[in-house]
Amino acid sequence: MIFRLCALFGGMMLPVACFLFACGTGEQNDPPLLTVWIHSAQPAERQTIRDQIRRFNAEEEEYQVHLTIIPEDEYNGQVQAAAVAGDLPDLLVFDGPYVYNYVWQGILIPLGPLLPDVIMDDLIPSLVTQGTYRDTFYSVGTYDSGLGLYARKSHLDEIGARIPHGPEDAWSIDEFDAILAALADAGPNGRVLDLKLNYQGEYFTYAYSPILQSAGADLIDRRDYRKTSGVLNSPAAVAAMMRLQRWFEAGYVDPNLDDAAFTEGRVSLSWVGHWEYSRYHAAWGDDVVILPLPDFGTGSRTGQGSWNWGITRFCGNPEWGVRFLRFLLQPEEVLAMSRADSAVPATKTAMEKSPLYREGGPLRLFAVQLLEGYGVSRPRTPAYPVITSVFSDSFLDIRHGGDVKTILDRASTIIDRDIAFNKGYPD
Repeated sequence: MIFRLCALFGGMMLPVACFLFACGTGEQNDPPLLTVWIHSAQPAERQTIRDQIRRFNAEEEEYQVHLTIIPEDEYNGQVQAAAVAGDLPDLLVFDGPYVYNYVWQGILIPLGPLLPDVIMDDLIPSLVTQGTYRDTFYSVGTYDSGLGLYARKSHLDEIGARIPHGPEDAWSIDEFDAILAALADAGPNGRVLDLKLNYQGEYFTYAYSPILQSAGADLIDRRDYRKTSGVLNSPAAVAAMMRLQRWFEAGYVDPNLDDAAFTEGRVSLSWVGHWEYSRYHAAWGDDVVILPLPDFGTGSRTGQGSWNWGITRFCGNPEWGVRFLRFLLQPEEVLAMSRADSAVPATKTAMEKSPLYREGGPLRLFAVQLLEGYGVSRPRTPAYPVITSVFSDSFLDIRHGGDVKTILDRASTIIDRDIAFNKGYPD
């Protein structure tokens, strides 16, 4: 029987990777196969994993890794269908916050007991948190992610804005609002901010739920993950999302349908992740500075998360999957994927070797945010697919001028009904 390796990506433009393993046997004289599914991802990521598999297969004598690439918009459906049919692949990739739902469905086996301590100790803490559900480690990424504000330094200098030196020094939300107004007055059309409205789906939760967390609110009560009422629709959450809505009402936000608002100079600020560094730096060189997201009251926060690897319960020989994971987590392989999408390296060893992320590197802010606890994982609950769907829709309603409290009250009601229907998602 041949098992396939699947990769599930959550539909946002983030470099995050999560894989599951299931092991099978070959036929006749062919070597056994460890099959891999991945989502289509970005071209550089696809080529990197192909190259990594080629290198691994050249060294491995006992079995071979076989890759299947599934279109991103079909990926989760394929994984769910395979799970129902009992036909999951050897290695599955999936977006980090989906691990909790997969564990609840019984798809994954614990990964922690299979990985050596030297690897676990080298992982950056944000990835350990992301891969852990109810004190058990189930999935591991080869990179992580983060958000920041890309800014034109010359534009900030023109209005006399200070340049924050790190997340502990972020602009307050009042300071940020004043900077938006000053940039709008100095510009030709008042549009000064790119919020990547050309993205969709999961990205909106990833990018804008940190507003809630920075304000002292959240997507759910993380003490027991049983309710969102009083948290998602709290006064702090409503006030924070009203701030966001006012940026649209004031005309500060460029629709960015062509994904060129920052590169063509239409805006001074872009709220986005590390993956835009190469493109933005190519456009503006050293005039680009990367700053932490504004502080809505309890400190700057950033989204984080990656695609992750894991092992399915159908795996006949999990050690084969672990052997491949250990290969991918070698410093040079971690750096190869980091180079493909400018993502934060998954291990401290690789980070120290990265020209982009080591001390003094141009993307060091993203590393500091993850190493020092400014990154917030998406809620570690099987309810997450419902949470992100509802919050993404709420973001769009807020963007288009709906009453913020009404929108968040409705979102909280929908999510809490799902949790209640599933009896709190017990083990």
